[in-house]
Amino acid sequence: MTRVTSATSDGVRPRRPRRIHPAWWVAAVAFIALLAAAGFRAAPGALMVPLNEEFGWSTSVMSLAVSVNLLLYGLTAPFAAALMDRFGVRQVVATALSLVALGAGGSVLMTASWQLLIFWGLLIGLGTGSMALVFAATISNRWFVHRRGLVMGILTAGSATGQLIFLPPVAVLAETTGWRSASLVVAAAALLAVPLVWFVMRDYPADRGVLPYGADPDTYMPPVAATGGAARRAFEGLAFAARTRAFWALAIAFAICGATTNGLIGIHFIPSAHDHGMATTTAAGLLAVVGVFDIVGTIASGWLTDKFDPRKLLIIYYLFRGVGLLLLPWLLAETIHPSMVLFIVIYGLDWVATVPPTAALCREIFGDRGTIVFGWVFAAHQIGAAAAALGAGIIRDTFGEYTYAWWGGAALCAIAALLSITVKRARVDART
Repeated sequence: MTRVTSATSDGVRPRRPRRIHPAWWVAAVAFIALLAAAGFRAAPGALMVPLNEEFGWSTSVMSLAVSVNLLLYGLTAPFAAALMDRFGVRQVVATALSLVALGAGGSVLMTASWQLLIFWGLLIGLGTGSMALVFAATISNRWFVHRRGLVMGILTAGSATGQLIFLPPVAVLAETTGWRSASLVVAAAALLAVPLVWFVMRDYPADRGVLPYGADPDTYMPPVAATGGAARRAFEGLAFAARTRAFWALAIAFAICGATTNGLIGIHFIPSAHDHGMATTTAAGLLAVVGVFDIVGTIASGWLTDKFDPRKLLIIYYLFRGVGLLLLPWLLAETIHPSMVLFIVIYGLDWVATVPPTAALCREIFGDRGTIVFGWVFAAHQIGAAAAALGAGIIRDTFGEYTYAWWGGAALCAIAALLSITVKRARVDART
């Protein structure tokens, strides 16, 4: 039974126990919000082929729009963390979901390729970036003392669950009734999550009259309310972290993580499988299976992060991913075969398993600024994803295939594993 407390003028006092700590309800709504925002994350790979067939837009042009999306998705994250500190979580998240809905719904009116940059790039990039993994880190750090790694893993899996839920119907709709119907489904999902966020989400446990889950009433120190502009706090967090080698090692390794997941597989796996004669719906189904195993892998990674050295976990994750990318050119074929299924399972387990240990290292090394620092590390993740999304599109248009893109990703994973070894876990003192 969870011990729950209520705030009074003298602090916090015991109150009648509840069956479920409010932190778990907040985490559940956060999971749903991340799931809804992930709808568009499943869309580009399934929509690139029908857009090419209707408008004749090249892979490079569409990849550029996705790259803008991924770049803004990352660069918005540290400012979103500061905005959540300053103005509140539910205000920022509700606005972000509305932007995703506007971008996805408005895209049905597109008639020129430059409009992709507005709807896919600007609006959806800002919306998804205002939540992203920084939102998950904010919830897990504020509402949980025990089970932080596990909760971070579960919330991170929200994006994978969104991919699992949305990708098959988006691919089917794009192939049968048209890509516009698929876009409207994504917009509707984002809008439906807004009222749930508004009525359930709160900024701090004290707003519900409780301590964070697992907090000791005798030793817990409530966080200091944020002051100052969001932009200033975000840049101060960057300046604070950028003086350390640990930050750069984590940022570069996480950029490689983004390049080899969202940038390469997430955007280009379906077009590459299509090049080998595989049906778009079949390839989309395989990516959905990645989402299934991503849920398992990310939650397991969160549990492991609570128990083992996060650096060692990162080394293992990056090495497994590199081996998968190295072998991928020989695995793609017209039909599904056992080796491809094995690749999908391993890649799914490894997809964002890197997130819980990376977030834990940011919290451990940078203390109270860990969430904003993680925002900047995540920005590097999306810069890597954007570069890979555009680069792989150019490689496809230049060489007529994706082989060099997959091999380049494998080499980068080896570099990420080496960087993870160099991270030192000592806490950085802000006064230095």
